[in-house]
Amino acid sequence: MQQKSVRSSSESYFWPTVWAVTIHVLLFAMLFVSFHFAPELPPARPIVQATLYQLKSQSQATTQTTQKIAGEAQKTKARQYEVEQLETKKEEQQKQEAAEQKKVAAAKQAEEKKQAEAKKAEEAKKAAEQKKLAEVAKKKAEEEKKKAAAEEARKKAAEQAKKKAAEDAKKKAAAAEAAKKKKAQEAARKAAEDKKAQALAELLGDTTERQQALADEVGDKVAGSLDDLIIKLVSEQWQRPPSARNGMSVEVLIQMLPDGTIVNASVTRSSGDAPFDSSAVAAVKNVVRIPEMQQVDSATFNAMYRQRRMIFKPEDLSL
Repeated sequence: MQQKSVRSSSESYFWPTVWAVTIHVLLFAMLFVSFHFAPELPPARPIVQATLYQLKSQSQATTQTTQKIAGEAQKTKARQYEVEQLETKKEEQQKQEAAEQKKVAAAKQAEEKKQAEAKKAEEAKKAAEQKKLAEVAKKKAEEEKKKAAAEEARKKAAEQAKKKAAEDAKKKAAAAEAAKKKKAQEAARKAAEDKKAQALAELLGDTTERQQALADEVGDKVAGSLDDLIIKLVSEQWQRPPSARNGMSVEVLIQMLPDGTIVNASVTRSSGDAPFDSSAVAAVKNVVRIPEMQQVDSATFNAMYRQRRMIFKPEDLSL
């Protein structure tokens, strides 16, 4: 009877114990799953787990169950600790990896900075070299420009000298031509004067017969030479007026003294042109004196030269 009572008492504690164990197992399972899938958190503090035991006397099965639950709790705690250790190790590893990455990034940044500085220095060096080359090229170009300018100036000077030489030669040739032309003109003028002298004046007596008779008396040589002299001297003093034309003729009477001084000249027959008449009278008066008349005896002088007529005929004019 007593044995049955004990069995009944054990049976009365069995199912509550089973339910308690089942609930604890479920709770530990849920706790494990929550820790396994939970996000990373700071290291967890040690968990203090307290187990309540009934002070009442328990059966052996209850004790075993309790011990089993305690063992499972210890295992769960160990797994939780292991998980925490793994998490801690993982965090440390992540920190190390982050530090390593930071170190690598810093090294990479330093290398990039070094490369950038080297590149900058290289670019500065190239820029300096290019600047130097540009300065050399500029200096060379300036020298070439100066040389070209000097060459151009030399060519221009040579061209100017050549041009001046050509101009001088041309002027010299022109001067020679002018001198030649002047000489020819002078010769022509002299020939014209000689012709004009013959055409300007003819010494006339009262009649041709009388002149011939007188010439026979004094000699052809003396009369001819004095006539030529008078014509020459008067021709040298004659200035052609602009109105003179071919076909004009003016007769001028010359009055002289025995010493050859011309005391008067007047028109005895006009040409019809006052300037031409005046030019003939002026030419005679400008002779002033003919000293050679003193060589003629008084009879001849009185007969032929005290009053002598001259006829001016500008036949040499071609207008």
